[in-house]
Amino acid sequence: MSDFDLVLKNGTVFLPSGRSNTDVGIKDEKIVHIGDIPSKENNVDCSELFIFPGLIDTQCHFREPGGEHKETIETGTKSAALGGITGIFEMPNTNPLTTTPEALEHKIKRAEDTSYTDFAFYFGGTLQNSKNLPDWELLPGVCGIKIFMGSSTGDLLSATDEEVEAVVSNGKRVIAVHAEDEFMMNDNKETILKDSNDVGMHCKWRSVESSLNATRRVVNLGKKHNRHIHVLHITTKDEMDFLRENKDTATVEVLPNHLTMHAPECYTELGTLAQQNPPIREKIHQDALWAAVADNTVHIVASDHAPHTLDEKSGIYPNTPSGTPGVQTIVPIMLNHAANGKLTYERIVELMAYGPKHVHKVKNKCSITVGYDADFTIVDPNLVHTITNEEQASKSGWTPYHNKKIKGLPVMTIIRGQIVMKNGQLLTRQAKAIEFDI
Repeated sequence: MSDFDLVLKNGTVFLPSGRSNTDVGIKDEKIVHIGDIPSKENNVDCSELFIFPGLIDTQCHFREPGGEHKETIETGTKSAALGGITGIFEMPNTNPLTTTPEALEHKIKRAEDTSYTDFAFYFGGTLQNSKNLPDWELLPGVCGIKIFMGSSTGDLLSATDEEVEAVVSNGKRVIAVHAEDEFMMNDNKETILKDSNDVGMHCKWRSVESSLNATRRVVNLGKKHNRHIHVLHITTKDEMDFLRENKDTATVEVLPNHLTMHAPECYTELGTLAQQNPPIREKIHQDALWAAVADNTVHIVASDHAPHTLDEKSGIYPNTPSGTPGVQTIVPIMLNHAANGKLTYERIVELMAYGPKHVHKVKNKCSITVGYDADFTIVDPNLVHTITNEEQASKSGWTPYHNKKIKGLPVMTIIRGQIVMKNGQLLTRQAKAIEFDI
């Protein structure tokens, strides 16, 4: 009888100490040995493949409950597993909002029953529930607190400093923030956008100044209350310059879309399919994002998977929803950037494994270390592939990268020792709430 349930052989393993041509032994869902393993039983040949620690997508919107025609936890995590993702963090802007323990428990039960990956959920922070957050942020399955300073409605919208401060001043866990100034954007809609139906105006209406102002406000409140602020989907040079000087308080996320596409070309090519919040901006801002990736100002790359149906996206701007699918394409797109020399493969691991571990204090994951969960994203860095709408498992059925030729593709997704995806086929599912060191 083999000492291992699974042995990864002959691959290039991305260890915390660096790349190593070694074997990895798995037993009872855990990594139990790293080093030469002579056994020939239960082997998975990983010749010419990279073995990454399991990558996490820390920003997904799966629309369940309330928007199941766009996405469900099941279809969203199928997409994730097909894209090499071993765990997801999902956002609270569902219906009902994830702002009560009851709403959280409903999502956890649905994920346990239907998810194809491990999971955690953001708890929505609001003025109304702020006094309860020190207790509720510690509930199992919670990855952190989420604030929307713009681009939301109802209780989830925290547009004023009073509303934001109520959340920041209650609790101790990381607060992830959508930083756009709601008041500035409302003014811009009247003075800049006016009656325009041109989607190219999206990055003018949702201006650089509105993003910078909101980011400054929330980081200053974080300093005041000694609270870790994680600023999501940064899009501007101006914000990066500010955040580079405020690493004592803030960590930073960027999206593949903002690293890959830029205005005005994206709006000319894709129309409202390129519409998202914050918007895709001009190349000067994209260049600044890449510079921030290079100098370690950026801590995490996530997809902000935000699916809408093609019917919904085909309306007349600005009465079209913002958001694009991305959980299935984030790893291929980042691998392609690595193949093109924009970043190293090690940096991808930092941004999608070590970064989530550091920012969110993920327990026993995100590293190929003895005793940790046996989660792996196994990729073929040389495989050339064309992304298509037809291969997307998302209910939305499309991707902004349709017909894009890329180099590098996930070929296996292993979660707690089980091969969930192999060569584009889903084999089983693994679903367990991710734990945190809190």
